[in-house]
Amino acid sequence: MQRSEYSENQIVGNLKEADNGRMVKVVWRKHRISDGMYYKWKSKYGGLEVSDVRRMREMEAENGKLRRMYSDVRLQNRVLKDLSSKWL
Repeated sequence: MQRSEYSENQIVGNLKEADNGRMVKVVWRKHRISDGMYYKWKSKYGGLEVSDVRRMREMEAENGKLRRMYSDVRLQNRVLKDLSSKWL
Protein backbone atom coordinates (compact mmCIF):
# COMPACT_ATOMS: atom_id res chain seq x y z
CA MET A 1 0.00 0.00 0.00
CA GLN A 2 1.36 3.39 -0.96
CA ARG A 3 2.09 5.82 1.86
CA SER A 4 0.61 9.28 1.60
CA GLU A 5 2.93 12.24 1.60
CA TYR A 6 0.61 13.77 4.19
CA SER A 7 0.44 12.64 7.79
CA GLU A 8 -2.91 12.03 9.40
CA ASN A 9 -2.46 15.22 11.43
CA GLN A 10 -1.93 17.23 8.24
CA ILE A 11 -4.96 15.62 6.63
CA VAL A 12 -7.18 16.56 9.58
CA GLY A 13 -5.77 20.09 9.47
CA ASN A 14 -6.51 20.39 5.75
CA LEU A 15 -10.07 19.19 6.26
CA LYS A 16 -10.60 21.64 9.13
CA GLU A 17 -9.30 24.44 6.93
CA ALA A 18 -11.99 23.64 4.36
CA ASP A 19 -14.65 23.25 7.06
CA ASN A 20 -13.86 26.69 8.49
CA GLY A 21 -15.34 28.40 5.47
CA ARG A 22 -12.44 28.43 3.05
CA MET A 23 -13.35 27.45 -0.48
CA VAL A 24 -12.61 23.78 -1.08
CA LYS A 25 -10.95 24.37 -4.46
CA VAL A 26 -8.55 26.84 -2.85
CA VAL A 27 -7.59 24.21 -0.26
CA TRP A 28 -7.07 21.66 -3.06
CA ARG A 29 -4.73 23.98 -4.94
CA LYS A 30 -2.86 25.10 -1.84
CA HIS A 31 -2.10 21.56 -0.68
CA ARG A 32 -1.76 20.03 -4.17
CA ILE A 33 -4.49 17.41 -3.79
CA SER A 34 -7.17 16.26 -6.20
CA ASP A 35 -10.86 16.53 -5.55
CA GLY A 36 -11.09 12.73 -5.34
CA MET A 37 -8.40 12.63 -2.67
CA TYR A 38 -10.14 15.36 -0.71
CA TYR A 39 -13.44 13.49 -0.67
CA LYS A 40 -11.67 10.23 0.19
CA TRP A 41 -10.02 11.95 3.16
CA LYS A 42 -13.33 13.54 4.12
CA SER A 43 -15.10 10.18 4.19
CA LYS A 44 -12.36 8.65 6.34
CA TYR A 45 -11.32 11.53 8.61
CA GLY A 46 -14.26 13.96 8.40
CA GLY A 47 -15.34 15.24 11.81
CA LEU A 48 -12.37 13.71 13.66
CA GLU A 49 -9.88 15.47 15.86
CA VAL A 50 -6.16 14.66 15.88
CA SER A 51 -6.56 12.72 19.14
CA ASP A 52 -9.38 10.67 17.58
CA VAL A 53 -7.16 9.75 14.63
CA ARG A 54 -4.36 8.70 16.98
CA ARG A 55 -6.78 6.58 19.02
CA MET A 56 -8.20 5.03 15.82
CA ARG A 57 -4.68 4.07 14.66
CA GLU A 58 -3.91 2.51 18.06
CA MET A 59 -7.16 0.56 18.01
CA GLU A 60 -6.47 -0.73 14.49
CA ALA A 61 -3.02 -1.92 15.61
CA GLU A 62 -4.50 -3.63 18.66
CA ASN A 63 -7.20 -5.21 16.51
CA GLY A 64 -4.53 -6.62 14.19
CA LYS A 65 -2.64 -8.11 17.15
CA LEU A 66 -5.83 -9.68 18.50
CA ARG A 67 -6.65 -11.18 15.10
CA ARG A 68 -3.18 -12.73 14.86
CA MET A 69 -3.48 -14.09 18.40
CA TYR A 70 -6.89 -15.59 17.61
CA SER A 71 -5.62 -17.24 14.44
CA ASP A 72 -2.63 -18.72 16.33
CA VAL A 73 -4.89 -20.13 19.04
CA ARG A 74 -7.29 -21.49 16.45
CA LEU A 75 -4.42 -23.19 14.61
CA GLN A 76 -3.14 -24.71 17.85
CA ASN A 77 -6.64 -25.95 18.65
CA ARG A 78 -6.92 -27.55 15.21
CA VAL A 79 -3.54 -29.28 15.63
CA LEU A 80 -4.50 -30.59 19.08
CA LYS A 81 -7.80 -31.94 17.73
CA ASP A 82 -5.99 -33.69 14.87
CA LEU A 83 -3.45 -35.21 17.26
CA SER A 84 -6.09 -36.33 19.74
CA SER A 85 -8.14 -37.99 17.00
CA LYS A 86 -5.06 -39.97 15.89
CA TRP A 87 -4.33 -41.14 19.45
CA LEU A 88 -7.87 -42.32 20.14
